[in-house]
Amino acid sequence: MNSFTIRVYGLLINKNKQVLISDEFRDGFPFTKFPGGGLEFGEGINSALMREYREEMELDITVESLFYVNDHLQISAFNNQMQLISFYYFVTTNEIENLTFDAYEIPLKKNGEKQRWYPINKHLEDLLTFPLDKIVASKLNEMFC
Repeated sequence: MNSFTIRVYGLLINKNKQVLISDEFRDGFPFTKFPGGGLEFGEGINSALMREYREEMELDITVESLFYVNDHLQISAFNNQMQLISFYYFVTTNEIENLTFDAYEIPLKKNGEKQRWYPINKHLEDLLTFPLDKIVASKLNEMFC
């Protein structure tokens, strides 16, 4: 059965031109992406993004402006019968100055996720796993570098 899934991601950027990224391991597959995830039934895009940040990092964010939405066919890496529609928003938080993360081994080798700061201009698109994230990374590089 062919279907759609709506995904939403937050671009949190600090004063050092670093963006928050998430290293994850799911279903035997390690990957690196921007923080975020899928909409749940009955939920709006902004509330889904706020929920994802609370679930993943116990972090309250404010959703700012829309940065990118894919306007082309993108098939899910996890289900070839699923088409992705992905929204990327700039987000902010009052906690950004105190936001630090413990070091960890990359790639992750067991189910879970960890976050880290990464410089936008340091080959970010090569680091990210998924095609849409790579497009967004390239656009961020054009904007900030």
